[in-house]
Amino acid sequence: MNEALGEGGIARDITVDSLIRAMGSRLDLRFVHGEHSAPERKLVGTDGDDLPLAGHLNLIRPNRIQVIGDFEARYIDSLNPQQRLDLILEMSRAGTTAVIFAEDTCPFADMPAAPQAELPLILCSSTSSHEIIALLRYFLQQRLAHFEVRHGVFMEILGIGVLISGASSVGKSEVALELVSRGHRLIADDAPEFARIAPDIVRGHCPALLQDLLEVRGLGVLNIRAMYGDSAIKSGKYLRLIIDLRDHGEPSPVPDDRLNGRRGEINILGLRIPLISLPIAPGRNIAVMIEAAVRNHMLHMQGYIAGDDLRARQRRQMSGAAGEPLYHHAAPTTTVTHPDPES
Repeated sequence: MNEALGEGGIARDITVDSLIRAMGSRLDLRFVHGEHSAPERKLVGTDGDDLPLAGHLNLIRPNRIQVIGDFEARYIDSLNPQQRLDLILEMSRAGTTAVIFAEDTCPFADMPAAPQAELPLILCSSTSSHEIIALLRYFLQQRLAHFEVRHGVFMEILGIGVLISGASSVGKSEVALELVSRGHRLIADDAPEFARIAPDIVRGHCPALLQDLLEVRGLGVLNIRAMYGDSAIKSGKYLRLIIDLRDHGEPSPVPDDRLNGRRGEINILGLRIPLISLPIAPGRNIAVMIEAAVRNHMLHMQGYIAGDDLRARQRRQMSGAAGEPLYHHAAPTTTVTHPDPES
């Protein structure tokens, strides 16, 4: 995500050279032809094309990175020199940036006498073609995902990713510091980056410039890793909840339900993320409220809603029905694995 940005929050300047530096040792990638031009060869075009990024050899809908396995390599090896020349030039015209021969097969010992900039780079690997494609797609999906920067403090609280948002000077960093002291982990302060890495997943992480740092008014910039240790820092997390801190007298962005609280959703990168609006006022322990909000949200994800439980109890009492055990669902499950027998 630290590459230069194109329109729409997409990293555009991913070159073959940066790919080799990131994945070369994992995939055992070695250059056969074109190593000197790798730093200038980009994997994503600027002309709006929608070529797939990585896959098996395909000349009808070519990939930016064509991966050739042992079966395809044996076929290419059986071609005469003119047919090989036609094949490499066809891949060049189709927009192929690089060709990776898997399982240490490489029939292209010599390249055509054509301008080097027009020809795809040739690499070989001892890894199988299926593993190369799987890892390349995962890597490129992460690096090329749409992303945006959101103002707030991103933390791991009780095992889930929570973005604490709110206006400047509302106290986000102070409550984040208290949460860290209570055993939760800081991911990013002020400007966390969020990327949609899958159809239903938004992942947040910290820009390299702000790694481990938290600014608290009156204390300045604090290095949380140096102060609290490695366990106080998390590199990234899926975004599951947003907690919006607002002044007690400020209108809530979501409806206020006395039983279910101020709950709603917000759109981030095309996904609806749950949002809880917490009113802050002098004397309120916001860290404890955030912990309670996260625990309650985890119960919501399991299907238990305390407000609905109270309504059901009222209906049963009004109808004269027999009482049910505490925490009981309409479905035959309980949200408390081992309930207190004396409660």
